[in-house]
Amino acid sequence: MLSDEGTNLSVQEVASGFITVANETMCRPIRALTEARGHAASDHILAAFGGAGGQHACDIARTLGITRVAIHKYSSVLSAYGMALADTVQEERKPCSEALATPTQPSIRLAFDELEEQTVRSIREMDATCTKMESTYFLNLRYEGSDTSLMTEKPVNSWDFAAKFTEEHHQEFGFTPTGRHIIVDDIRVRTTAKTTVMATPGLSELESIKETREITSSHTTQIFFSETGLVDAPVFHLHDISAGEVIRGPAIVIDQTQTIVITPNATATALSSMLVIDVKNPPATNSDAVVEPIKLSVFANRFMGIAEQMGRALQKTSVSTNIKERLDFSCAIFSADGGLVANAPHVPAMLGSMAFAVRWQIEHWKGNIQKGDVFLSNAPAAGGAHLPDITVISPVFDEHGEKILFWTASRGHHADVGGIVPGSMPANSKEIWEEGAVIEAMKIVENGAFQEEKLYEEMVVAPSRYPGCEGARSFQDNVTDIKAQTAANQKGNNLIASLIKEYTLDTVMLYMDEVQRASENAVRDFFKKIAHQKGQTVFDSEDFMDDGSRIKLQIRIDLETGSADFDFTGTSPQAYGNWNAPQAVCNAAIIYTLRCLVDADIPLNQGCILPVNAIIPEGSLLKPSKDAAVAAGNGLTNQRLVDVILKAFEVCAASNGCMTNFTFGLAQKNGFGYYETIAGGSGAGPWWVGEDGIHCHMTNTRATDPEVLERRYPVLLREFSLRRGTGGDGQFRGGAGVTRELEFLIDMHAGILSERRVFQPYGLAGGQPGARGENLWLRGNGQVINVGGKASCYVKAGDRMRIGTPGGGGYGPPITLSASSNM
Repeated sequence: MLSDEGTNLSVQEVASGFITVANETMCRPIRALTEARGHAASDHILAAFGGAGGQHACDIARTLGITRVAIHKYSSVLSAYGMALADTVQEERKPCSEALATPTQPSIRLAFDELEEQTVRSIREMDATCTKMESTYFLNLRYEGSDTSLMTEKPVNSWDFAAKFTEEHHQEFGFTPTGRHIIVDDIRVRTTAKTTVMATPGLSELESIKETREITSSHTTQIFFSETGLVDAPVFHLHDISAGEVIRGPAIVIDQTQTIVITPNATATALSSMLVIDVKNPPATNSDAVVEPIKLSVFANRFMGIAEQMGRALQKTSVSTNIKERLDFSCAIFSADGGLVANAPHVPAMLGSMAFAVRWQIEHWKGNIQKGDVFLSNAPAAGGAHLPDITVISPVFDEHGEKILFWTASRGHHADVGGIVPGSMPANSKEIWEEGAVIEAMKIVENGAFQEEKLYEEMVVAPSRYPGCEGARSFQDNVTDIKAQTAANQKGNNLIASLIKEYTLDTVMLYMDEVQRASENAVRDFFKKIAHQKGQTVFDSEDFMDDGSRIKLQIRIDLETGSADFDFTGTSPQAYGNWNAPQAVCNAAIIYTLRCLVDADIPLNQGCILPVNAIIPEGSLLKPSKDAAVAAGNGLTNQRLVDVILKAFEVCAASNGCMTNFTFGLAQKNGFGYYETIAGGSGAGPWWVGEDGIHCHMTNTRATDPEVLERRYPVLLREFSLRRGTGGDGQFRGGAGVTRELEFLIDMHAGILSERRVFQPYGLAGGQPGARGENLWLRGNGQVINVGGKASCYVKAGDRMRIGTPGGGGYGPPITLSASSNM
């Protein structure tokens, strides 16, 4: 995002800007690894290693809010050197499964003593010379009824684990369950023996140095710093510096294997084994409303980094295969009015549609939003996609709790939300109630309490009132995953608060707007550019669903403003089936495709859609009625929408055109449901071949590991392979589809929702179409039945389902070699 924002930058400033952005990119995983474990990076010392580590250390420390950097004299070869200096750590644990209560305390204390004795004995068996040992005590705690536990360390001056756990749980998840016992899952002791092979005293040497002396050097080199410009910096050789000597930045320290940059306002103190650099972090200042392109890229990375950490928190605390293993979830940050600010690279179908859900809740709850409230919705009429996609939304207030600054939201595909079949993705649904629980708006957290009873009423009781329907079949999984989504939002709220504290509110709000504006400008530039390249301002395309429903699109570009009408007039009416796509899904397809087409490193946010005026006929396939069935619209029709947009601009052949939604499970109460999407081939383009066996376009999930699938569900994965030759031929070949065959070990229900079983994925510019998909039911009696693109089957133990997904279309006419050219 280092783009021209109307500023005049020198060569040095541009180069420094790229380094700044690189430093911010490096900081993202550091934040993720520390904060994901509940630690603040700013509370630590930054240890740099590697030949280039010292060049970035001071700047990275400033970015992370760290005030001290330690660089060992052998940092470039520290891995080998450090092995002999490592402490010896031994852990022992004991399962417990008891409530944390006063009667339990004596048994826990006794268990701690026994485990500590075991760890000490183990360490002495490894090294009899170990004398200095320290033990730390932990309890792995959770609330009764929850699957998510927190490893809680013993408080410093007490044994009150309950108070510490309650505090940490509220900090992590944003709520405190009432009337629930605290359960001890296991007891753990970690004993550390300090190494006796210490060549140098390390950081403790700082305390023993009584006098320091500043040194200078007659050797200099020019170096650029953003705060000082180009300066002559003194150069020191690392091995010429003695303990107690001080170097004030800016300066350079070198030896044969590394370079250390000491930035302005930083001071390096030499010890026997290392340089300790104290870095001054400048105080946050109010923005002067001048947008710096370098800082714009930094904020784009920071916003995205927050969404990524939300995703890690969600994956870590969830229990369902869908979210924890398949990564079928998305997290994002939204502005106060509900516009998408930034997202992690999760599922595009969710990211582009969540803004509709956030804005619907803002309008619905206007005047009734308190700090700590968390909202839940899955209804397509309220900005949802299909019912298994549950969105959890949290406001981010200012420090006084008076004004909403941002929103955080997470959407996860739940394995089952009730309805006529397990998995809540029925092949033959015609109305929305057949697909499970429909929740337009509810406060899932209110006054700090998680509303589990209300959720049970909405997800279990309400759906079962309809004929032939069950409520959510694995309600506790739903509860745990919704709590995980709430925790992910809370993580985002905390990180946004830290960002505001670091940069000031005015600066954060300024760059929130500017990050979106940069995306908007990039899309406007794309529209103008492609209109000039193609020599036209009107682009038409259409494609058909397997039932014959038409998706028709005309794109009209305004060269003066760089805006465009996406006019879907002529699209077929609402289908008598479930491949209707709510308006939010259409929005997601547009925003995703434009982000792919823009030749700039911009985040996918609301700015991408601002230049677009989407014209969607009421009552059409892409804007159905409130009661229409939509289970497949988010997995099939959205993929076709992407193909239609790409076809209009003639930039890419058709992909496999569907997510191939496969479900199985037991329909009765307390049964189970499993859902997965299956990869296919992607379309080729003017200079690339299609990818084989990939979740492309609107899905970005992964296949469940076979071991996890077979351990959790009564099935065997018999085959998972590429369908060779299914990609369309051409100058550039389309990607191949896959074959996935599962055997059922018990009688159950199985369902398939798929497309491109009738119409082939088209090629482009003379390329050949990809192969159609095929769904076969291999019965135990030897029968082979083609179930078609959409089917609901009651399979027997020993039956198999063999799913072949489509390939992608080829691009350009196939290259043929004459007989003479082969000689």
